[in-house]
This record gives sequence, C-alpha cells and structure tokens, in this order.
Amino acid sequence: MKLINNLKFAWNYAKNEKKRIIIFLLCNIMHIVLYVVMPILSAKIIIELTSNNYVRLIYIASVILFVEILNNFIEYISRRTTMKVYQNTLSKLETDLGKNILKLENESLDKNGSGLFIQRMTNDTSRMADVFNSLLDMITGIIEYVGVLVAIFIINKIIFVYMVIMLILLYLLERKRTSKFNEDDRIYRKSAEKVSSFIGELVRGTRDIKMLNSENSFINELSNKINDANGKRTRMRQKTFIYRLLIHIISNLKNFILIVVLILLMEKKIIISATALILYNYSSRLSYSVTLLGNLLEYIKDFNLSCDRVYDIIYGDEFKKEKFGTLHLDKINGDFEFKNVTFAYDKKKVLDNLSFKINANQTIAFVGKSGVGKTTIFNLLCKMYNINDGEITIDGINIKELDKDSIRGNITVISQNPYIFNMSIKDNLKIVKEGLTDNDIKKACKMACLDDFVRSLPNGYDTIVGEGGVNLSGGQKQRLAIARALVQKTEIILFDEATSALDNETQDKIQKAIENMKNEYTILIIAHRLSTVINADKIMLIDNGQIIDEGNHEYLLKHSKEYQNLYEAELTNNENGTLD
Repeated sequence: MKLINNLKFAWNYAKNEKKRIIIFLLCNIMHIVLYVVMPILSAKIIIELTSNNYVRLIYIASVILFVEILNNFIEYISRRTTMKVYQNTLSKLETDLGKNILKLENESLDKNGSGLFIQRMTNDTSRMADVFNSLLDMITGIIEYVGVLVAIFIINKIIFVYMVIMLILLYLLERKRTSKFNEDDRIYRKSAEKVSSFIGELVRGTRDIKMLNSENSFINELSNKINDANGKRTRMRQKTFIYRLLIHIISNLKNFILIVVLILLMEKKIIISATALILYNYSSRLSYSVTLLGNLLEYIKDFNLSCDRVYDIIYGDEFKKEKFGTLHLDKINGDFEFKNVTFAYDKKKVLDNLSFKINANQTIAFVGKSGVGKTTIFNLLCKMYNINDGEITIDGINIKELDKDSIRGNITVISQNPYIFNMSIKDNLKIVKEGLTDNDIKKACKMACLDDFVRSLPNGYDTIVGEGGVNLSGGQKQRLAIARALVQKTEIILFDEATSALDNETQDKIQKAIENMKNEYTILIIAHRLSTVINADKIMLIDNGQIIDEGNHEYLLKHSKEYQNLYEAELTNNENGTLD
C-alpha cells in the first residue's frame, strides 16, 4: 500500500511523460519475447553443428543476427526514452522541492542543517525520478525470467520443480539481505546529511577559518564526520558482500546439482542431449533472477525512503510551512502597530508584552544593547516568525489575515549581514525584481553610494561578486544590499544595522540617502551608533524586550539615563578611535 501511495506521489511529476513510458513498455515487451526465444535458437545452432547441416546452420545464424540487431535497436530506443523521462521528471521534482523549501518556517530552517535539504534535493529526488524507468526495467527482467520458467515447465516438470525450490531458497536469503541493507541505509543517510552540512559551513567560512588559523581543527572535524559516514556505509556494504557470497555459493551448487540431474534424466532416456542443453541455457539465464528480485526489493525500500524524505518537506508535518492569510493589498499606507506582543525563541523570551504604534512616512529608530529584541521586531513585522501572543497590524489589519505579497511585497529589509548571491552585481539586483532596466539599477546604486565603485571595476555591473559576496568588502556588500532593497520601492523600509560596516564618509552619504527618503516612506532603523539616528522622528529605547523610553534625540538626552549612558559610551569610543 505504501509503495502504491508513493508511486502516486511520484506520478504527479511524471504524468506528462505518458507517451514515452508507453514506448518504453512496448520496447520491453518485445525484449521479453526475444529473451525467451534466444536459448532455443542457441541450442539449435549446437544441434546443427553436430549434424553438419551447414545450410540450416547459416539460416539459424542469420536469424540470431537479425534478432540481436533488432534487440540492440530496441535497447537504444528504450534507453533514450527513459533518459528523457528521468530528466523531465527530475527537473519538476527538484523545482517543486526548492519551491517548498522556500515556504518553510524559519524555525525549521534554523533547526536543520543545509546538508539535510541538499541531500534530499539531489539524491532523493534522483531516486524518485528514476522510479518508473527502474521499476519497469526490473519488472521486465522478472517477467523475462517467468517466461523462462514457463518454458522450462513445458519442457520438463522435474527440472521446473527443482529450479523453483532453489529460487525460493535464494530469494529468502536475498530478502534478508535487502532488509538489513535498508535499515543501515537509513542510518547512513543521516550521517551523510551531517557531512554535507559541515562541508557547506567549511566552504562558506573558508576565509574566517584561515584568519583564525583553525584549518587543522576543521579538517579533523570534517575527517571525523566523513569517517563516521563512510564507516556506516562500509558496514552496510560488508553485510551485503557476506549475503551475496552465500547466495553465489548456493547458486554455484545449484548449477552443479542441475548438471547431475540432467545427466540422470538423459541416462533414463527422459530427455535427449539437445533438450538438456536448452534446459541448461535457460537455467543459466535464471541465475541472475534472484539478484534482480533482491535489487527490486532493495530499490522499492530505497524508493519509499526517498519518497518519505521528500514528502516530509512538501506535505509532511515534520517541517512546518509558513502560513499566510488570504487578504491581498496591492499597496499599503505604511501604518503599523504592535499590540501586547510576546515572542519567545526556543523557549527563551525575547519580547515581553511589547506595544507601540508607528504612523506612515515616519522615520523611527530602535536602539539598545545587543540581544534586547530589536532585530526580532523586524522579523516579526515581516512574519519571518509567528508571535506567541498579541497582535501585529499593518494599516489596521492583523498580518495573520494578509497574504505573503501584501506583507513582504510592501516591506524591504536591509540587514546587518546581507547574503550576496554568487552572480553579477547587475543580476543581484535583477533577481529581486523582474523587469528592471539598466537605468533603474544605476539609479539605485547611486542612491546607495555604490555606482562610482562599480564603474571602476573592469567588468562594471557584470562583475561576478563570488559566493556570499566574497570579492567585496563589508561596506561594499552592505551598499549592494541597500541598492537591492531600493529597487523594490516598497512603502516600508527596515534598516537593520545597515550602516554598521561603512566608513564615516560612506555612512554620511547613506544618511543623506535616508534623509531623501524621509516623509515618503515609513523607515525603521536599528542602530548601534546613535549618531546615525539623531535625525529620526522618534527613537525607541528597548531593554529586555520592552520599550523603556521613547522620544526624539534631544528629549531622550534630557530625560533618559539609559540613553545618556549609551550616547556617552559612543562619544568615548569615538574619542579613543574605536568603533562600537
């Protein structure tokens, strides 16, 4: 039943390949017929050789040549067809899985390493896409062997009974092997996911690893994870080798006993030598049948496991999906409010009964020590996480009622550590908004104080920035992220420490850009440097997940001791030539 359900699941991605699968089936039917006929023709060749009937021999040899050539053509058409089915099915599977990974809640992504998703995106989808080709191939092979058994039954019942008994014995051993193999394979795949995750961390963090002079520690950790995974795979394979050795020994014994039985039958005049030869040829063809049946059982379990792992992401409960409402707003005004919002991450309370209201086109700053909940406010506003209690509204509407485009299509976040994609500067901007013109791109880069730098590069806007923007400085990455946000032209713009990695001169330019946007956008700024937010309409001082004071810069300097301490600490750092 599980196999049928999983086949239905996989069929959703292969149903457009019906014509090719039918062609593959027809090819396999023809192959089955030719497979059953060939031992008879081979036996006739030997008979005609012993009788010196050369004309008849040439005729039979010509028939065999024709059958072999025909079989090769059938094989070519079959393989070409299956390759296309596999390619198209895999493309749809990987695309759909990628789409569903992007729908996962951040908590699911946070708790699972990237290796888990990489393994399921590459290995498991590949196994699923190949199911119809592989199953049909294996089932065709089994039908061929059934045809051979039927032929043996027609020729001699004694040999048929003997072959059935031996095949059942070999099948039981093969079934035991596949059961052990799939138990071990499930354990091995989890170890392989850990290796993939760690390799991803190693590649992304190569520069920091070198700067920390920690190459040996990371290589040792990588070696431990690889050895653990490979050890599990080796033990899995060793068990297979032991079972296969036993199966091969019994199979060899089967052939020896068959020869003895054939000799006895010929002595008793029950069969003639030509019949014995045909039976022996058929028996030789059956030698691989049990292995094929074992491979089929192994493949079915492997396929079911891969289906479960892919299904868990697309439809399962293990990885929770983001949920949005159905109400759509093409454009928002930019008013929003937090009403008694409480949020805890991993049982640690971050925001505690937080309330505040912001009007459209205001510029609001959030300040406070690290870890007090400033970035969390931005994440909740964008519905990157779900609140535990309270309510968040945009233009008076609870964000739980709004669809994804109404929220994220109207809010742009410029984060402290933006991820820059491994593509050109131009494509980093185009990927976030389709239909951008070169003029739109240059305009955004000028506002982000990036255009002069880009034009100084040999390839200009076509310069590839490397994975994570590795070829750019910290300030250049943030300016590119700012430009990437500006091209979206949303009503609410969130700056999450977006100027923290910029030098003072560039920071001043960004401040001017923000000033140019004032009164036209709702702008929220998280800042560690208070000098970057002194012109904000309102500054909210946050501590322990609550707003402990609010007002403009002058008001807070006069009335808030905590704000005075933060400001004085910044002045002291600046005098000492250090950055916050």
